[in-house]
Amino acid sequence: MKNYIQILFKSITVICFTVMLFSCSNSTEEVRIFLEEKNLPIGKAKDAFHVYKDSGRITSKLITPLLLDFSNRQNHPYNEFPKGIKIINFENKGKDSVTIIGDYALSYAKTEVSEIKGNVVVLNHTEQSRLETEQLFWDQKTGYFVSEKPFTMFKEKDTITGVGFECKEDLSKYIAKTTIGKIDTKEE
Repeated sequence: MKNYIQILFKSITVICFTVMLFSCSNSTEEVRIFLEEKNLPIGKAKDAFHVYKDSGRITSKLITPLLLDFSNRQNHPYNEFPKGIKIINFENKGKDSVTIIGDYALSYAKTEVSEIKGNVVVLNHTEQSRLETEQLFWDQKTGYFVSEKPFTMFKEKDTITGVGFECKEDLSKYIAKTTIGKIDTKEE
């Protein structure tokens, strides 16, 4: 009799569990909409280290203490890096590299534009040039940086300080809007 009660109790438990399991019918679309309405990320990564490759060759590395994935947004999917970001881009078979560092970043997937804020530093290791600013917009399609904030650019022979600039992502060609400082120029 005691054995019969145990079997009956276990059977009822299994049936209840099975019914509860199949009663959940949230579709992935419903979950995406719920997370979007609550402004919650669809994913979170701590101490992320991501390596990007093209044809088996490493093209860049992304390092961040916290990555929030908001790719569930219908109109403007993005990734947020609230605790900072470090990106190392490799060109010319890894010989030329550019490092981008910032305290906070947003990267929009559809437009391929990123906003990097707070103690932004861009280093071109080959040309020994350095750019410092508080905010930077990076168009990854065109490989171009833009900012309307104060900046300082250190080149091999120059230090340029000003407000507002545009430049290639390797800091090779730039347009400074309002400048102060000594700039060596070459006449052609």
